[in-house]
Amino acid sequence: MKLENGRIDLDSPRWPQDTFSGRFQHFWSITDWRNGLHSEKTLDDSKKLLELYRAGLEPPGTTEEQIWQAKRLYESAFHPDTGEKMNVIGRMSFQVPGGMLITGGMLQYYKTVPQVVLWQWINQSFNALVNFTNRNAKSDVTNKQIMTAYVSATSGAMAVALGLNSLVKAAPPLMARYVPFAAVAAANCINIPLMRQSEILNGIRVYSENGEELGSSHRAAYTSIVQVTASRITMAAPGMLLAPIIMEKLETYNWMKRIKPLHGPIQILLCGISLTLMVPVACSIFPQRSSLSIGSLEKELQENIMTRSDASNIQRVYFNKGL
Repeated sequence: MKLENGRIDLDSPRWPQDTFSGRFQHFWSITDWRNGLHSEKTLDDSKKLLELYRAGLEPPGTTEEQIWQAKRLYESAFHPDTGEKMNVIGRMSFQVPGGMLITGGMLQYYKTVPQVVLWQWINQSFNALVNFTNRNAKSDVTNKQIMTAYVSATSGAMAVALGLNSLVKAAPPLMARYVPFAAVAAANCINIPLMRQSEILNGIRVYSENGEELGSSHRAAYTSIVQVTASRITMAAPGMLLAPIIMEKLETYNWMKRIKPLHGPIQILLCGISLTLMVPVACSIFPQRSSLSIGSLEKELQENIMTRSDASNIQRVYFNKGL
């Protein structure tokens, strides 16, 4: 989007965010796994170019497309709240390569207790890092809370996976292949709320439409966490639900039986294809800059907002839901 003077608005996405298609284009650009191939210097240079552009001091001859590319790389690697560079594994652009390896591993190696324990531990370690990296960074979280979330989610995922494995031993093989997804869904419902428990306890900051801080809201925190949890489960669902069906069919063919060592890589590839599309789709389900009506907020916060001189102009509050 552009400002009235014709310059690019660096504080707004390139595409309108009030429609799913606009959000999809935005997240497709910043979650693209190819963004992870750029060097740290390129990312730092992108940030520097945006700073110069914001001050009106960009190098002569700089094109709009160069600014859009810099903005794309910046948003793929730097946290929207703090402006600090995120760790590589926690970036959403790493969701496809990281997720496909882990999801493929969980789907391929799920039969024995050691396999379940290993892959659920790897998955929850990855999830914990992603959840921490993409949290609403204006809400503090302690090391104790991080460890509690990590241990609880890992234990919960293992318990669900091992429990379901024992229940489906006499069921058709396809049913057993769905155990990892059930464990992942359950773990997300544990991991995300616990990793972001400080937001539940303290609320998250909410703003007016023009960006003026209005206070902190617990309701906004609940909404953010529910939306992110739903998005994460949606992100994993197609690959973890369809890949087992495809693999079950493929494994009936003689040529497939002759290449058993390649079953794992094939499953990983299927998960990668799914995640390439589903990462931006899942991130686009809810607006990144979510909102609530004034009437949905806590009574105390409503009253504080009503005392403002511009209260009549404030119909909704806005907040970063995290990813």
